[in-house]
Amino acid sequence: MKKFAMAALGGTIAGTILATQVAGPLLAQEAGRKSSVYEQLDLFGDVFERIRAQYVEEVDESELIEAAINGMLTSLDPHSSYLPPKDFDDMQVQTRGEFGGLGIEVTQEEGFVKVVSPIDGTPADEAGIEAGDFITHVDGESVLGLTLDQAVEMMRGPVGSEIVITVVRQGVDEPFDVTIIRDTIKLTAVRSRIQGDTVVLRVTTFNDQTYTNLEAEWEKSVEELGGIENVNGVVLDLRNNPGGLLPQAIKVSDAFLDAGEIVSTRGRDPQDSDRYNATKGDLTGGKPLVVLINGGSASASEIVAGALKDHRRAIVVGTRSFGKGSVQTVMPLKGDGAMRLTTARYYTPSGRSIQALGVAPDIVVEQPPRRPEAETEEDETSAARRLRSEADLRGALGNDSMTEDEKKQAEEELKKAEEAAKLREEDYQLAYAIDILKGYAALETEQ
Repeated sequence: MKKFAMAALGGTIAGTILATQVAGPLLAQEAGRKSSVYEQLDLFGDVFERIRAQYVEEVDESELIEAAINGMLTSLDPHSSYLPPKDFDDMQVQTRGEFGGLGIEVTQEEGFVKVVSPIDGTPADEAGIEAGDFITHVDGESVLGLTLDQAVEMMRGPVGSEIVITVVRQGVDEPFDVTIIRDTIKLTAVRSRIQGDTVVLRVTTFNDQTYTNLEAEWEKSVEELGGIENVNGVVLDLRNNPGGLLPQAIKVSDAFLDAGEIVSTRGRDPQDSDRYNATKGDLTGGKPLVVLINGGSASASEIVAGALKDHRRAIVVGTRSFGKGSVQTVMPLKGDGAMRLTTARYYTPSGRSIQALGVAPDIVVEQPPRRPEAETEEDETSAARRLRSEADLRGALGNDSMTEDEKKQAEEELKKAEEAAKLREEDYQLAYAIDILKGYAALETEQ
């Protein structure tokens, strides 16, 4: 018994010595790491004091500190940044749907400002700015080397004032200038239109109003068509939608899903991970759905497209989306400013992250470039020649086998076909989406 006790005691002592041998270097390493951090903070203080005392011109101390904080955040990724009080106020106003500016969502790539997407109906959109454009100069001054916030600040100004931005565009040999008049940007989060028997819901942003607008526009469109039984399908147009609020993306996805995961977010700490599921009830009653995306569809748009695609609720048409698969949390700080920090990645229901990859459409459909007016007029003349038919020939036999109602129906079908052909000239991707829904309707009719 005494031997066992001694052996046990010996084991305990040996274990304690081993634990001390292992823990000792770890504790020393941690202490060394903390010491290194404190030394770096001392270095920062030393540099700050030298700049304040010896720089060739007097500096604003608060601006220096803000620049240091912003530099620390922007070194992490393109979406983390410091928001001074004014910028924080502006951001809160934007999520409510009205603000002053050009109407473009931007990011930074290779030192230049890259347009994620222009917002529908804004000065930038009307001036012809496109997703993927690079802005290299603002009023003749280069933005190279500036932070994204600094470049955005250069583009801000009083409503009604003029700004000239220099744009580099893929497929265009030389940079070119675009003159834009700043205006108050009033965002209509969702607009609807009726195209034949199809409801087109155009979602331009995800702000506080998005889901409410979506529901209202859907109900208005159904009423316009005379009831849901007259709707053959829905096109959810997310092209050039730069994203916005995560809760709104979840609500919009849930509007078309009855059950299942919509999106999950995973942070550095597993405890910070979240999973969001759909609730029962489909706003459209299960009508066929096509989602349109392109390279300007980012963030919240990609959450919606990814969820509807993974659940096979919709056919996704267009081109690969932007690929912003990260979540930013805005954290208010002392002094009325805030910090925008990337805190998680989001994943589609299938478990895929779209960060830097984007959502791939089920059917790739490029939007053809707009043709010059002269070329369009020539095509219209050729089309007019091609439209000559048997009925145009002198002495052609009439058709007495059709009743007046049948002739009227045939004329209405022809009118719809002509409208569809016209839409292909205006918006080929949308016309393609509507053709898919017509195919669905035709199959249902045959069954």
